[in-house]
Order: sequence, then C-alpha cells, then structure tokens
Amino acid sequence: MLELVKKNIHMNRWKGNATSQITLDDDFIVPDSMDDVEQIILSSGEITIDSVKNQAERVAVRGKMDFTILYRGTEGGLCTLGGSINFEEPINVPGLEEKDFVQISCELEDLNAGIINSRKSSVKAIITLQVKVETANDVEAAIEVDTKPASGDTPNVETLRKNVDVATIALRHKDTFRIKDSISLSGNKPNIDHILWSELKLRGVTTRPVDGKMMLDGDLMVFIIYQGEGENAPIQWIEESIPFSGEIEVSDVTEDMVPVVMVRLVHKDIEAKPDADGEMREADVDAVLELDMKLYKEEDMELLNDLYSTNRDLGLQTGEACFDKILTKNMSKCKIVEKITLDYADRILQICHSEGTVKIDETEVKEDGLHVEGVLEIKILYMTSDDTQPIQCAVEDIPFHFLIEAPGINQDTICQLNSSLEQLSAVMMGGGSIEVKATISLDLLALQPVCEQIITGVTDSPMDFNNLQKLPGIVGYIVQPGDSLWKIAKKFHTTVDTIMTTNGLTDSIVKPGDRLILVKEVS
Repeated sequence: MLELVKKNIHMNRWKGNATSQITLDDDFIVPDSMDDVEQIILSSGEITIDSVKNQAERVAVRGKMDFTILYRGTEGGLCTLGGSINFEEPINVPGLEEKDFVQISCELEDLNAGIINSRKSSVKAIITLQVKVETANDVEAAIEVDTKPASGDTPNVETLRKNVDVATIALRHKDTFRIKDSISLSGNKPNIDHILWSELKLRGVTTRPVDGKMMLDGDLMVFIIYQGEGENAPIQWIEESIPFSGEIEVSDVTEDMVPVVMVRLVHKDIEAKPDADGEMREADVDAVLELDMKLYKEEDMELLNDLYSTNRDLGLQTGEACFDKILTKNMSKCKIVEKITLDYADRILQICHSEGTVKIDETEVKEDGLHVEGVLEIKILYMTSDDTQPIQCAVEDIPFHFLIEAPGINQDTICQLNSSLEQLSAVMMGGGSIEVKATISLDLLALQPVCEQIITGVTDSPMDFNNLQKLPGIVGYIVQPGDSLWKIAKKFHTTVDTIMTTNGLTDSIVKPGDRLILVKEVS
C-alpha cells in the first residue's frame, strides 16, 4: 500500500477590510481660572484605541480623541485648553468570525477648533477607522510518498514534484520602547516659567530584525512653546531633535524574516525642571513607542504535484491550496520641493516651527507598480510684525504622487503600505514665499496569492493487466502542443528516464513535432 507523507502549512489569509468614518463634535467651557478666548492659534489631536471586540460580522471599536488648543486670550497672553471626546463605533465586516485576527488603523482626517464665545469653544473632528481582517488557514499537503509491500507487490511509483515559494506569518508581537532624555536651554533663552505647548513627532524610524532582536532607530522631534520667567517676558520656543536607537528582545525573530512594523507614539510627556543651579532651564522628555510587529518567513516548499505507478492502479484525491508569496518589499522615498505663499506673508518675521502629516488618498495598481496619491498637510507656526497677533499658524496641503516599483503586481496583489514623514523643512524665500522640502517614506510589502493543486490522498489497487495488454509495447509518437515528458510517460505506461534513455535525450524539454520511440514498461 501507499502512504502519503504530509506537511501542515499554517498561513494567515487576507479575508477582507472595511472602512468607517465618524464625526466627533462637542463644546467645551473654558475654566474660570483661564483667560477669555480671543483667537485660536494651534490645535492638535491624538487618537487612542481602548478596545477592539469581534462580534457577529462586525467589530466594536472604542476609543477617545485627546485634543489640545493653544489660544490667545483677551489680555494678550497664550493659554492652553485640553480635553477628550470618547467614541464607540460598530463597523460591519461581512464574514467576520470571532477567531479572525483584526487590525485597526486610525487616522485623524480633520480637526477644527472654533470659538462659540469668549468662554466656550467647539471641537469638531473626522476620524477614519480602517479594519483589516486575516484568518488562520491550515492546509495539509503531500510532500512525499512512502511505499510498503502489499500482497507481495512493491509499487513502482513515479513522482512529479513542484517547488512553491510560500510566505507565512512567522510571528506577531507587540512591544514598547521608551525614550527618556532632557533638553537644556541655550544661553540666550530666559528661564521657563511654564510650558504652553509641546509636540513630539517621530522622524526617519527604521526597524531591522536580527537573531533574537528587533533593532530600532530614528529621531524624536521636540517642539516647545513656553512662557519666559519674569514680568513682561516674551513667549519663547525650543526645537530639538533627539536621536535614538536600541533593541527589543524577540526570541523567535531571525535575520532572514521580512518585517512589517507599525511604530507609533502611545505616551509623551514634557516637564520643565531645574538644572544643577536650581534654575528652570531644562525639560525632561519621556516618550513611549509601541511597535506592532508582523514578521513573514519565506520558505521554498517542495510539494507532490502528481504520481503514478507502473505496476499498480493509483487513485488520487486532489484539492487546491492557496498560498501567499512575497512579490516585493520596497522602501521608497518620495521627495517634495514646493513653494507656497501664505496670507499676509509680508508680515512674517520668522518661522518658528513646521510639522507635517502624510495622508494617503488613493492607491492604484498599474502595470509598472503601485501608484500612490496623497497630500502632505503642513502646519507652519511663525512670528509676525503685528504686536496684537505676534504668533500665527497656517495650514497648507501639498499634493504628491509617486510610483512604487513592483514588477508583476496585479489586481489580486495584497498591498500593505506604511507611510511616514522622514524629513521636513520650511524656509523663508524672497517675495514673501516659503520653500517647503520634505521626504516621505513609503514602505510597501506586496503579497501575491498563488493557488496550486495539491494531493490530499491516494488509493492503490492491483493493476488491470487486461487493459495494460491492450497498449502497444512499442509506439512511435509525435509530441503535441501542451505535452511534457511526464504527461507522455504517464499516458503510455512508461517513465521519463526510460523515454530519455531510449531516445538518447539529454534534456527533459520537448517541443511540438518532436518524434519519440515509447516502450511500455511491465513489472
């Protein structure tokens, strides 16, 4: 009898995705201890996902948006107002099962802080939630055949094998990385009375797997607006870049794995502190990065594609298995150089700070790769010559498009794209214009689904020699279109080696019109 040696292939298959857009809208009262609102200068928001629950064909997402508003009061000073808006959103995902793996990504599309009256502000935001669903898929495929004597016969089995490149998810892992550092004021800056506004942004983050570890490096951009110490002290700002590098222990990681890593700031805190002389001239920076790691492992797997016997009748049970193979892993850089002109540009004395957010609007698969279109939303904070409005902020959208090369890409390709801002600068030019230079990182992992016929079972029985005797012992054959030596050998009850030896062939490749002598084998 025959027995198949099988291998279990564990894969995660993309099951689908869904997108939901929600609107947040709330009003907030200015505390009695704070000045009346005259003008809103800056606003920012951070989204936190608290829980994600799989339900019957839907995902329940719960989270909040923390916001901060920097405004100029009626008395001319700057004040900071903060708060939170909670949300809970059910997202329909047809076919979702409780065992499926769900990944949520969120993007703050728009944040608008307005003035209702001097003691009341409105906060409106649009949030896009994207759900990506993967499901575990285990396939048993035959990789070898084991022959054992049955009824005195030892089956003479011919096997055809096929090599398949399979990309499986080797591991998923979440971990955190902490950055603690301090910033000192330069000698020409006054002491810190209190911090009015702070921003922490990641730039140029890269990850790299090594055996047992995930390496991480990048820059943490720090921007602080503070009230100087002393009566009538002017508003001051600090901008620093803190480089960081380190490693995270992940015991099962190997260097040959292909990583897809999402890195985001989940905690950030800046606090003024005294220096060695007791003066408030330092700021402690505490940031926590969350790494959501998914690592693929490529394996060259040899599967049984077909088999037959020259002395037994074999019955094959077949099925279809669909695998993912890595089509390309491409880290591209999109460079932007754009000149913009702001309203009242002639009043700008100095640019204090610029920060940007990358927003992908559309991706389209074409013959030459993945076409990406999006905008770089840039905020520019600047000093003006107007004493009543010394600090102003402008928001501009700079569109961009880029081609990520991906040979072989098609409509079935599964594209996992991560975008981030690597570099950004805004410099005053002549004529009241500002030159913006930016570098956007576009990290693409493209997976190509491939479906192959596999052998799932086999039965064998004694050969019907009456049928075998009807076949001619020797036959001349002209190769037809679509033929291969394997198909010819199986049809005429011989072997590929016998055909090659009989016909003096040194290569198993044949082409239509070739003439062959075929000799039937009987055991």
